[in-house]
Amino acid sequence: VDDRILVALNSAASSLSFVGSAFIVLCYCLFKELRKFSFKLVFYLALSDMLCSFFSIVGDPSKGFFCYAQAYSTHFFCVASFLWTTTIAFTLHRTVVRHKTDVEDLEAMFHLYVWGTSLVMTVIRSFGHNHSLGAWCWIQTGRTGKAVHFITFYAPLWGAILYNGYTYFQVIRMLNNVTRMAVGMSDRSYQFDSRADMKALNRWGYYPLILIGSWAFGTINLIHDFIEPGHRIFWLSFLDVGTAALMGLFNSIAYGLNSSVRRAIYERLELFPDRFKRWLPSARSRNQPQSEMVSL
Repeated sequence: VDDRILVALNSAASSLSFVGSAFIVLCYCLFKELRKFSFKLVFYLALSDMLCSFFSIVGDPSKGFFCYAQAYSTHFFCVASFLWTTTIAFTLHRTVVRHKTDVEDLEAMFHLYVWGTSLVMTVIRSFGHNHSLGAWCWIQTGRTGKAVHFITFYAPLWGAILYNGYTYFQVIRMLNNVTRMAVGMSDRSYQFDSRADMKALNRWGYYPLILIGSWAFGTINLIHDFIEPGHRIFWLSFLDVGTAALMGLFNSIAYGLNSSVRRAIYERLELFPDRFKRWLPSARSRNQPQSEMVSL
């Protein structure tokens, strides 16, 4: 019964993530004005989340082949997802703090880093022993399996969280210093631009919390299973599966649904006949300044 509940929860949460990620992918494909390098990284992030959610939905714990297929696929694309967040953080840091303009030339290196690392981590994970089927497919039992899972997933995950947090801290501190200098120089026009930048980037400073919120319970659950193997706590597994499966939805809202996307959507809504516009969301924000990733 518990496994059926977890399977249903995983499918429902993964479906929400799939819809949110697919929306960002669709926006990138439909709206040419979004096809800038900054949003291209968000597109790759959303694509990874979408595929991770898709394979989470189609996996069937009752069938060995589909379960293992789900396990390899979700592990690969989930690792790719949080690695893409590090490329976004790196791009912001390189542009804002180091004042480099060569980030677009690094796209090939980003792909090699993300997909290559994801593949290596997925292959290494297959070395874990004593696999068994469960609600979250391909559960590795025994301390050896748990240790392999930690090394191939949670270690790089928390490394990405620490890197993103440190990077955003440096970016925000840099813009804070620039704002204070502008105040001292009484440069009102620059103060206005800096405030807009700070409002956006201060919000970006919370983005590492998405990964923490998505995987904190999973980390606790893994540590508990390592200490007391075979003694599962249902409510902890429930939170583990639910929050992890929602990562794609959280990323699509935080990274993808920015002012550029909203503006592109509102411009299309303006093409609707007047009699339909009163049923549509207000387009008041379509003329707001483009603050997200403005430095890029």
